Amino acid sequence: MIIGNLSKLFSRNKSETKFCPNGNLTLGAEIELQIIDNSTLNLVPLSNEIIKKCSPKYHKKIKQEIFLNMLEINSKKCNNANEIYDDLSNSIDYLHGITKDMNISFASTGTHPFSNYNKALITQSKRYEESIEVNQWLAKRNNIFGLHVHIGINDQEKIIKFNNFFLNFIPHLIALSASSPFWCGNNTGLNAMRPTTYEAHPACGNPYTFNNWHEFEKLYNSLIKSKSIKTTKDLLWDIRPSPSFGTLEIRVCDCPAKLSEAVAITAFIHMLANWLEDNSKWLEKIPSPTRWVARQNKFRAMRYGTNCNIIINEEGATKPIKDDIYDWLEKIKDYSEKLSYNKHVSIIKNICQNGNSSKRQLDLFNKSNSLEEVVKNNIKEFSEELAT
Repeated sequence: MIIGNLSKLFSRNKSETKFCPNGNLTLGAEIELQIIDNSTLNLVPLSNEIIKKCSPKYHKKIKQEIFLNMLEINSKKCNNANEIYDDLSNSIDYLHGITKDMNISFASTGTHPFSNYNKALITQSKRYEESIEVNQWLAKRNNIFGLHVHIGINDQEKIIKFNNFFLNFIPHLIALSASSPFWCGNNTGLNAMRPTTYEAHPACGNPYTFNNWHEFEKLYNSLIKSKSIKTTKDLLWDIRPSPSFGTLEIRVCDCPAKLSEAVAITAFIHMLANWLEDNSKWLEKIPSPTRWVARQNKFRAMRYGTNCNIIINEEGATKPIKDDIYDWLEKIKDYSEKLSYNKHVSIIKNICQNGNSSKRQLDLFNKSNSLEEVVKNNIKEFSEELAT
């Protein structure tokens, strides 16, 4: 996925970034949760009160986000997706326990169906306040909820190869995770509305390919020097290298409605990473899609989810994204066995066959004509499997 040849744009100078290895093919995951009032079914700004209830043991796992009506749940560094599930489910069980008397529930879809972002209260933080000041209304719209997956990689040049590889899977990950068809009470007609909120930001959305780590450093240093960003945290690309964590962070996914779906997508990412580790020459044989193909495929996944057809070459040939996901699952099936991911593969196949969260939400809305019923079901889907 070529967005530009950065080697022609940035001259060599001393890098200020430092790569900190974090194991090889380790995993981390973050999910962003909606805090929902049980009476109104709307978002409610109670993250301060919830954080105060958390014991110090959970201070690194349960965190505030830019708005007071959301929480971020972080996993520890894990070796596989099964550990991710155990770790996140433990934090969520704890969260349910400390909030049982607060008349609230949680959901994890990419957007709340009818909340109004204009009424969302900002968390008091210098970084968040600066973001609002710089980006104004663009940042105020970011009352959205995502799944972020970190892949630990032990070499900075290798992280560039993984970055370029995973750019090919942006539409696949959007289609599988799509859970944001509604926005401020409107049916957007999209499977995934959430990615649109990032597209207007200058340091967000479609990422870049790089030929090497040096090119990433040059871009980073130029952005710092021009005061476009202050830190790599300000690079809200769909996929980004994270030097201080020693990871490639995949940020493009809506937060799925169910933890099992979030972990299945994490497992899919992990299997692809393991496959690339053993088949790195694939990148030399398969040319990256050009900008027009990349943007078309991203939009098609946002619009139609798992029912979209993606463009597979410069001549304009297309292929159902479901078929491409099935083909990749076949290609990486040895890693499913090796990593004990068969149950996660079954969930990925089920999403392809029966639809993602957006389809379930839209089907329920078409039947009930009630966004409140959609919210109730989103809460149910998030909580019921954790109670079993």
